Amino acid sequence: MDEDCLVLQEEEREALLSIYDGDEAFKQVSPTVYQYKYGEDSDNKSFLLEVEWHNNYPNEAPKINLDMFYNKHIVSSVKEIIKDKISKEADHYLGESMTFTLFEFLKDFAEELVANQPDKEVTESITKLSIDDDESTKKTTKKEIMSKAQKRKQWDRLDSKGEKPRGYDWIDVVKHLSQTGSSKVEIST
Repeated sequence: MDEDCLVLQEEEREALLSIYDGDEAFKQVSPTVYQYKYGEDSDNKSFLLEVEWHNNYPNEAPKINLDMFYNKHIVSSVKEIIKDKISKEADHYLGESMTFTLFEFLKDFAEELVANQPDKEVTESITKLSIDDDESTKKTTKKEIMSKAQKRKQWDRLDSKGEKPRGYDWIDVVKHLSQTGSSKVEIST
């Protein structure tokens, strides 16, 4: 590991922490991994960018990661567009601290980069279609028809909430012991 890289990383770490102090979108995962969230949580076009420094950073571009669980709704083509744009931008700043610059660059172009992202989650519509198909292919099952007397008897077994009363399945201990017989136990005083 290059000593100059270590010094530059430490300086950049301190700068990032002071610049983004109180910013809810920024997160330091570890001393070499930083995340920034673009957009609102409820928005389908929001995404989370992770920048990871390696031993030769900033002489080599950092690792850009968009494969977090938060980004599960982002289509792969949009992820590739973002990664390509960030990688090209990082190449311009080799040899100097660039994490802040990359985060700010994406702030300016985030809406443009996610323009191809659908407004609603794609997987949602696919699952709804498959559920509808399943329901139409199901055969209708005949319900068991009960007489009035059977319904009344069942209703009498339940309380006002439609549940069986508390203790309906409890064992009567005294009755149980009288049926099994008691063993003579001597009590010494």
